[in-house]
This record gives sequence, structure tokens and C-alpha cells, in this order.
Amino acid sequence: MTYIQRGTPSFKKVNLALFAGGFCTFAILWGTQPLLPDIAKEFHISPAASSLSQSSTTIALAISLLITGSLSEMYGRKRVMTVSLVISSIIAILTGFVTNFELLILCRILQGITLAGLPAVAMAYLGEEIEPKSLGMAMGLYISGNSVGGMAGRMISGSLTDHFSWHIALIGIGIIGLLASFIFWFALPQSSHFKAQTFKIKHLGTSLFTHFKTPGLIYLFLIGFLLEGSFVSLFNYIGFELIKPPYSLSQTLVGFIFIVYIVGTFSSTWMGMLADQYGKKKILQLSLIILLIGGCMTLNFNIWLKIFGLAIFTYGFFACHSINSTWVGKLATHDKAQAASLYLFSYYIGGGIGGTLGGTFYHQFDWFGVVGMITVLSVISILVSIRLGTITKDKIKFFPHNV
Repeated sequence: MTYIQRGTPSFKKVNLALFAGGFCTFAILWGTQPLLPDIAKEFHISPAASSLSQSSTTIALAISLLITGSLSEMYGRKRVMTVSLVISSIIAILTGFVTNFELLILCRILQGITLAGLPAVAMAYLGEEIEPKSLGMAMGLYISGNSVGGMAGRMISGSLTDHFSWHIALIGIGIIGLLASFIFWFALPQSSHFKAQTFKIKHLGTSLFTHFKTPGLIYLFLIGFLLEGSFVSLFNYIGFELIKPPYSLSQTLVGFIFIVYIVGTFSSTWMGMLADQYGKKKILQLSLIILLIGGCMTLNFNIWLKIFGLAIFTYGFFACHSINSTWVGKLATHDKAQAASLYLFSYYIGGGIGGTLGGTFYHQFDWFGVVGMITVLSVISILVSIRLGTITKDKIKFFPHNV
């Protein structure tokens, strides 16, 4: 059985399918973020309470990732991902009809559970089916679909809410997600290297913990935790900074900041290709330095330099995430979907903790506090990446494409 190579029709189909799948997943996941003020107003609740419609989904997703990756080891990669996308899209449509806040939260929790079927499994699929020297590019294109989906979901839902209502916005996101699901279903080739396993609870727990014994994986989990903590903190509180004097931007203009995700679409693919060519260790460390420089640039009081700093930070972030995702799939010696699930679990939990912690620093030290926290997390990530390169040197020696 041969691996899928860059430039072949199968490679193009894989990229189209996973781009569509990533778009669907992250448009649904982040689609409610711009709607929080409208949700708070309709249900007569506080902004903090309205944010549960977003955080409940993210937490449910993080926990469910540990289970869905294992399910794909039994039922197959494509089947689990397709079911995940279709059900999530249907729930998104139904969510648009709810008139009770508690029911809205329940629907969003269910979405977090069903959305988990794609992220971890997609990484495992690519690691199994794509030839090693083309994997960085393929993973980058998949991550770019994630970034475009996250950006488009926020912008589409915000626009539909302005013209109609947040109910119509969620229905619209669901319909778009359903169309993307069918593109995924028809385009993605069946797995060639997947071997089904029988379900054993004891094996599930044992295999999860054995990933921590694989050289390097725990460091990738830690970097993912720190990365997402930095990313969520930056974008959670930059809006608070820009609506204050001397900028005094409107909420609409602040919302368009997410357009900088476009550079993430480019960097995840481009830096992934460079990682294939020059080694994951070097490009990961370069990307972390870029991220650090971008975060520090946002301290500048000139608004254009501040936004440029956001773009630089975003470029480095998505490059790091793409390289990390690829590296997890190559270092894992068994149950690759589980390993990917553990990485994404750490990633999303880091976002939840880092996002809240960043609020404390912002309250105490204003924007300097947020950037200071991000700087510390970035430096720790760089130090961890140096240690990662050291402990995986044996793999570097014998399998150059793994690093």
C-alpha cells in the first residue's frame, strides 16, 4: 500500500475534504462568540453568563477529544469524522430555534461533544495516509481550513445577526456546515493504512497514559497548552483595549480584527512546508520567536503597528500549531488518534485557563499585563522546544522527516 503523494489527485481531494471539514468545525465552534451581547440581551442575563454559550462548547470539546480519538481506532477515521460533521451541523440548525437559555447551553454542550470527532481524527488520518515529506504541507492546509472557519464563522454570524437575528445566524452557520460536510464526505479518500481495533476499556486507559512515555510527546502537549493560552488571552482582551481611548473603535471595527486570521491560513501551510524541508525543530523555534515578537509589538500605541503586531503574532501561532500537530502524529508509536486527542485536550484546556488568567493580568496591569503573561508563556515554550529537540535527537538521526 502506497502513501498519498503531493501533486496527485488523491492529495488534492484530501486537502479539499479536510479544508472543508476544518471550516465546518471551527465556524460552528466559534460562531457564537460575536453573538454574546445579543444573547445576553434576549435572555436578560449578564455578559459572563452569556459567555457560557461559548465556553461550554469548548470545554465539552476538550473532554470529548479523549474519547472520540479512541472511537476512530475502532470504527474508522472517515466514518467518525463524517458523522461528527453532519450531526454538529444539524444541531447548529436546531440551536437557531431555541427560545430558552438553558436549552441553548445544552445544545452547545452537545455540539462540543459531536465536534470533537474531526480535530483529533483528522491529524491521525493525515499521519497515516500522507507520505512523510508531504505531511507538513497537508497538515498546514488542514490548519488553514480551521483558521478560515474560525474567522468566517465569527464574521458570517455577526453579519447575519446585524441584518436578521442571532437565531438566523446560527441556522445559517448550520446550513453552511452541512454543505461543507457533504463536500468532506464525497472528497475524502477511504483510509488505506488504518487497522481497526476492538474496544477494551482497560486498553483505552492504558494506551492513553503510555503516550506520556513516548519521548517528546509530553513536551508537545505542554507547548500546545502554552500556545493556546497565549492566543486566547491576546484575542479575548485586545477588543477591550481598542474600544477605550485613545482608539475608541466601534464593536464592528473591533470584530474585523479577526481578518488577521488570513495570515494564519498562509503561515500554517508555508511554515509546514519549510518544516518538511529544514526540520520541524528549527521552524518551530523560529515560529515561536515570531509569535513572541508579534505579541510585544502590540504594546506600541500606534494602532496600525498594534494591528500589525497582531498579524505577526497570528502568523507565528498558526505555524507553531501546524508543526506541533504534524510532530505529534509522527512521534506517536501507537493509537495516533489518541495521541492527537491528548495534544488537542491540552491545547483547548490551555486556552480556557490562559484566557481566564489573562483577564486577571489585564485587570491588574492593563494591556502590559496581558503581553507580559504572553511573553513569559512564549519564552517557556521556546525553552521546551529546545529540550524537545534534544530528547528526539535519536529520531532525528534515523528518521529525518520526523523532525
